Amino acid sequence: MAEPRARAARHKGQMNFSNELRLLLLAYGDPQPHPSYPAEPLPETVRVLDEIVTDFILEMCHEAAQYASYARRQKIKVDDFRFALRRDPNKLGRVQELLRMERELKEARKAFDQNDDQVANLKDAGKKGLGDPGESVDGAPGAKKTKGKSKRGARRDSDATEDNAPKKRKVVV
Repeated sequence: MAEPRARAARHKGQMNFSNELRLLLLAYGDPQPHPSYPAEPLPETVRVLDEIVTDFILEMCHEAAQYASYARRQKIKVDDFRFALRRDPNKLGRVQELLRMERELKEARKAFDQNDDQVANLKDAGKKGLGDPGESVDGAPGAKKTKGKSKRGARRDSDATEDNAPKKRKVVV
């Protein structure tokens, strides 16, 4: 890494990750020094680990900013962090795994929201006793609904069939 930077005065003594680090220490079996002591890790241990984690994050951000400036960009991108971690395959692999999982969750939420809208439209039509989903609540066939998607968006969702739905990739584990 680059030269160590001094922690900014406003962050000196501030605990950023104390709750998470306590849980992490307990999960990894932090031994209790004596049965009469509480099950909490020592505060000094948590403080030192918090400083280490905070310094690591600051250093990674500085390195990523440096690589972005080499590329003549003002903003830092995810690729800058990947480039900063290129020499540590374990950390780089974990970052790539987390980014992949985030992308899959985003796609799943999007698919769930689309399916949820279709199911909600069918349930609403069944609850109201309407024969035609295009018919309004008061029974007038020409009246427009104000809730839900526009006619154009609903039409696009209803046209999706198994034949023209986007194919999902198979993931081999």
